[in-house]
This record gives sequence, C-alpha cells and structure tokens, in this order.
Amino acid sequence: MSSLCVFVKLLLVKKLKTIGLAILALVVIVVIVFFLLGALKPKVVGIFIETNPASAVFINGEQMGRTPYRDTRKSGEVTIKLIPESFETPLAPYETKINLVSGVETVIKRDFGEFENTSAGEIISFEKISKDQTSLVVISTPSSAQLLLDGYQKHITPHKSSSISEGEHVLLMSANGYLDRSVKVKTHAGYKLTAIIQLAVSEEVEQVEEKPEEEVVEEEARPKVKILETPVGFLRVRDEPSTLGSEVGQVEPGDIFELLETDEKTGWYKIEYEEGEIGWVSNQYAEEVEKDEQETDPAVTPSTTPKPTISS
Repeated sequence: MSSLCVFVKLLLVKKLKTIGLAILALVVIVVIVFFLLGALKPKVVGIFIETNPASAVFINGEQMGRTPYRDTRKSGEVTIKLIPESFETPLAPYETKINLVSGVETVIKRDFGEFENTSAGEIISFEKISKDQTSLVVISTPSSAQLLLDGYQKHITPHKSSSISEGEHVLLMSANGYLDRSVKVKTHAGYKLTAIIQLAVSEEVEQVEEKPEEEVVEEEARPKVKILETPVGFLRVRDEPSTLGSEVGQVEPGDIFELLETDEKTGWYKIEYEEGEIGWVSNQYAEEVEKDEQETDPAVTPSTTPKPTISS
C-alpha cells in the first residue's frame, strides 16, 4: 500500500513539473511575441504647431486641422503648410519641410505678418547623437544675428555648442532693423537640438525714407584680426574657441579678417574666414590690427573657394 502511495506521489510531482515547464515556456513565448510586436511597430514622433493668429494645418498636402495642433506621426520628412485665418488683413502663408525624429517632439511656432519678411517664428527639432553628449545649434534669418544665451553668453549666428548643459535655456535673438525674439528651448542628453529662428523686419525701419546721399554717414569700421606667422605655415580655424574644437578651415599668415567676437575665457577671435563660413582662431598666432595698419593693408574678402586641407 505504501509503495502505491509513493508511486502516486512521484507521478503527481512529475505532472506538476511538466505543467510548470509548459507555463514557463508559454510565458517566454508571450514575452517574445510582445517584444517583436513592439520592435516591428512603426516608431511614432510628436509634432506641435502653434501660430498667431490661428491657421489651417496641412501635412503632405492633407488638411489635418487648425492650430494649436498636436499629434503623433511616423518618423521621416514631411511638408508643413500653414494658412493663417485672417479676415481683415491678408497674411502671408508659410510652408517648410522638416524631418521628424522618433522619441522627441518637433515644435513649430509662427507669428504671421503681411509678408514673409514681416513674419517671425522658429522650428525646434532634434537629432540623435552620442548618449553622453548634449548639443545646440542656432541658425537665424537674417544670418550673423546677435544671440544672447541664457542672458549672459554672447554669440553670432550660426552658433554651435557641444558643451551646453542639459535642461532649459533661453535664446534672445536680435539684429539691426529686425524685431527681437526670445525663444525657450530644452536640451536633452543624447540629442542635438537645432533652433531655426526667423526674425521679423521692423515696420518702423520699412517706413523710414532713404536719406539723401550727402547725409549718409559711413559706419565705423569693425576691428580686424591679422594672421601671424606659424610654425606650419598656416593657422587652423576651429568650430569652438579651443584647441579641442574641430578643424573647419585654414587661413594663411598675413590675411586680415573682420573681428566678429572675442572669447572672454580664451581670448580667441571669431572671424568669417570664407564667405558664409565662421570659425575661431587662436590669439597666439593672430592679433588685432591697428587703424593705420588696416588702412595700408585692407581686409581680406572671404574666399568663395575653400582652401585645401593640409595635414600637419
């Protein structure tokens, strides 16, 4: 009788083990299925559009609603068109292409004017980079506008920083003949934030009549920077005021450029070394030029043809 009980117990234990293994296998299969479904599911991104006044929103030619507009879509490039709702004064519509990146929300803000150049706005977008980096790029219309970052850091656009802290920042943009614009952004680790900001032409400036030629006063010449002799025969131009910055170009001894900015910490000079190309040069091999030297040695006009890169 006891032998029969033992046999029955062993049989029950064996069945319980079999059932347990079957349940475990089922759980594993369910987890794998959910993982695969999540991996295969198209990644969505956020988009937020805010305008003044309200406008109709078209995405890839299809009307999606009106502002303020917030939705999620698949990642990729889309065409955005905004048509303002104005019943008194006709306002200029706006159209642009943006690349939507998964995991973040792309923001478009627009203040409509009667014309394109009297309108203002910004596009805040993101791009994935190394997880331990936080980057900020500011591009403006017009270019070479003044950027006051967080109320104390002065820069000239286009501006790029790879050492900005993660979190909220304030971008105050200004330019002669344009209305100032303040933009709040939030940087994230592992992403490059790009802010494309358009300033509106000041209506007061547009209404000012041109002065007679004899009354026009010449603007005082900007200070200039002269490139000195270097051990390698040229001076590297970098994207940041430090030897840790990436090389973006080269200039030759004797060249003279307008001084755009002087870094307070390192003393490096910001120059436009080619047409539309801005970078930093070391003050060890460059110096500010005296007025009389500027007159005898005119500033070099930025070249439209990049100089060949020479390894040293």
